[in-house]
Amino acid sequence: MEYMWLLVPVGLFALYIFFAGWFTVEQQTRAVVERFGKFHKICGPGLNFKVPMVDKIAGRITHRVRELEIHVESKTRDDVFVDILIAVQFFVKEDANTVQQAFYKLMNPEQQISSYVFDTVRALVPEMGVDHVFSEKEKIATAVKERVADIMEEFGYTILQALVNDIQPDSEVKKAMNKVNASARMKEAARNEAEAEKIRVIAEAEAEARAKELQGSGIARQRLAIARGLKESVEACSEAGISPEEATRMVLLTQHYDTVTAVGGRSKATVMMLPYTPDGMAGVSDQIMQALLTSHSAVQPSEPDRDDPDYRREDHRPPPPTA
Repeated sequence: MEYMWLLVPVGLFALYIFFAGWFTVEQQTRAVVERFGKFHKICGPGLNFKVPMVDKIAGRITHRVRELEIHVESKTRDDVFVDILIAVQFFVKEDANTVQQAFYKLMNPEQQISSYVFDTVRALVPEMGVDHVFSEKEKIATAVKERVADIMEEFGYTILQALVNDIQPDSEVKKAMNKVNASARMKEAARNEAEAEKIRVIAEAEAEARAKELQGSGIARQRLAIARGLKESVEACSEAGISPEEATRMVLLTQHYDTVTAVGGRSKATVMMLPYTPDGMAGVSDQIMQALLTSHSAVQPSEPDRDDPDYRREDHRPPPPTA
């Protein structure tokens, strides 16, 4: 009975050893357990046990997809510096050997991935122009993924994707590129505006030409109708016993009065000063008749001058008398 008091501390120590050996591992995570500093086992998610003071948890490896953003500054073929943002997505497969490789072979996987990304981008971008860097971003991402995936597979890391999220050239170069783009768009806008003005001018010219053509046809028909009306009026006056000269004079004066009436009926008509005395109207009539006779004599063919030397040529001599 004298040694019974020793059982209490021994029991408490045993309980501590028992409960201290249990531990839990989160979902999508693996725990690496070492025994006396040597790899012992990989523990999966859930409740696990290790021997206290013999085994220890060296570390944990997550299987979730992680993303590493890397800023790379490189010079293009046309000596322009660009800042490229590349995002690399990677994870560790749920396999004991892969987890062991990922835990023991690399001290800093993020730094290792960054180094290979820098090397790949700075070997590829200097062969491109600054414009091609934007258009060939998929090529850059594919090259980064292939290079990094081959290397990191040996260390237990799988590269899911490599993305080129942003490309930023030097600020001065960016301003120059924006100016070039703006000037090109302004040039295109000016060309379109000039083409539209050309179409408008051509359409207006064609419309004006068509209007003048129709106006000329209308005037010609109008004059033809007037001439026919004058002819019928003169013939009617001749049948009534009025001479053609008097009939023409009367018709022209009637048209003159109609014109004066039409002008006076307009709201914005100007004042016309006409000699409306008997002698004045006779003078207007004589002037109209004189103008008509003058225009008529201008269109009539003149008789040949027989004293003209050209008339006495062979083709104008009278035919010889017949026997």
